[in-house]
Amino acid sequence: MTGSSRRHFLSLSGAAAVAAALPRRAFATDGDWSADVSVLDAAWSALHPGLLRYQTREELDARLARLRTAWATPGSFRERLLALSRVTAAVRCGHTYPSPYNAGEPVRQQMFPDRSLVPFAFRWLERRMVVTADQSGAGLFRAGDVIETIDGRTTGSLLLDLIPLARADGANDAKRVSLMEMRGDDRFEAFDLHLPLVLPLKDRAVFGLADGRRIEAPLLTLSERQAARPGAEATAADANPWTLDKGEDGIVRLTMPGWALYNSSFDWRAWLAGVMDDLTGDGARGLIVDLRGNEGGLDCGDVILSRLLERDLVVDAQQRWVRYRRVPDALRPHLSTWDDSFYDWGDQAQASSERPGFLRLTRWDEGAATSVIKADGRRFGGKACVLCDASNSSATFQFARTVKDTGLATLVGQTTGGNRRGINGGAFMFLKLPTSGIVVDLPLIAGFPTTPQPDAGIEPDLPVLTTAQDLGLGHDPQMAAATRLILQG
Repeated sequence: MTGSSRRHFLSLSGAAAVAAALPRRAFATDGDWSADVSVLDAAWSALHPGLLRYQTREELDARLARLRTAWATPGSFRERLLALSRVTAAVRCGHTYPSPYNAGEPVRQQMFPDRSLVPFAFRWLERRMVVTADQSGAGLFRAGDVIETIDGRTTGSLLLDLIPLARADGANDAKRVSLMEMRGDDRFEAFDLHLPLVLPLKDRAVFGLADGRRIEAPLLTLSERQAARPGAEATAADANPWTLDKGEDGIVRLTMPGWALYNSSFDWRAWLAGVMDDLTGDGARGLIVDLRGNEGGLDCGDVILSRLLERDLVVDAQQRWVRYRRVPDALRPHLSTWDDSFYDWGDQAQASSERPGFLRLTRWDEGAATSVIKADGRRFGGKACVLCDASNSSATFQFARTVKDTGLATLVGQTTGGNRRGINGGAFMFLKLPTSGIVVDLPLIAGFPTTPQPDAGIEPDLPVLTTAQDLGLGHDPQMAAATRLILQG
């Protein structure tokens, strides 16, 4: 079992579990919340396996002390959420943050209370805010427009304020920058949540563009943002979330924006196996797998790898470590999850001299040092490319690492998210802080490499950047580069 996709699985399974387990309550934005810090500290110290991966206990204690002071001092909800976000982000874990997905509705209304969202989608290109789509309803912004200021604040300075609030593993700031884009992929965008914490906006704002224009525009509400999402309408549980294009150039392009199919009845394994087997039967010239924007989910990539292999592939097994065998009784009232077995691992969590202070979790393996991806179906011997970017941080990070290590395909694009030093995930609790009502996602399982690794994501074999001009002209430089690579033979 791999780490879960933050955006989708926890919003589907976790939010349902939280809603079922936790009663509705009136939300208070005043009062002393400092007792919540003790609950957070106790839960993290007992359960979080990556808590001290990138910080010392002394550094954590100092951060918690500052949070305790901030939450005992009168302040707005956003001021208090900002203080908490600084502490959760300092864990440097891509799965630890105050979650709007798992929050109760009263808390979520405080997270997105007013008309304060910018009226366009955008990406950060070389630390510049570049529009990808207008959402103003009046055609005020064009794809490729560079936004230099918002209400007089430079967007570069805003990004510097936002990066320390983003959830990401270790020193991988590429993932943090990616999270602070507004692509329109998620129900709750990290940028929409965090920008008002560092730049209070309401109703309207003035945007200064690199070409000298100044545009005063009304801001959006959360409901307006969500209505503008591509595919915002509900989809059937058995719907195929991926697209397949067989081009006239002989290249098959498989676009996979997500692998979080936990609650889907779509038989993805059979469909994907059929696609891969057909590559050989149809005489495809090449394969491009587009994983941009895909944080992860299930190990869908194993089916792709199985058709690229000449023989079974032996890979290092991902050892799993936890900090507890049984959740302390005092914490149970504050926690919920979708699988009650996470409360007590029993004899599946064993002490080990290999890593003092942790327990070796054997639930999903037999303790072997290696695992095997079996060669299966029709082998495809043509060229294959994988388009990657900083969003790839869980199962897609692990897939990119295997592709890079084996050379089974060429990685094209940008540095992935995740971290070669290991990530936390696989199973989660949802910690509801009792006074504030805020829910903090808490990963339960950590992976650690068996050999020293850099504090970084996976570098592509062929780095390809996107420019503002590319966006303005509708160009896709990563897809174009992968296409050229295959056609060159």
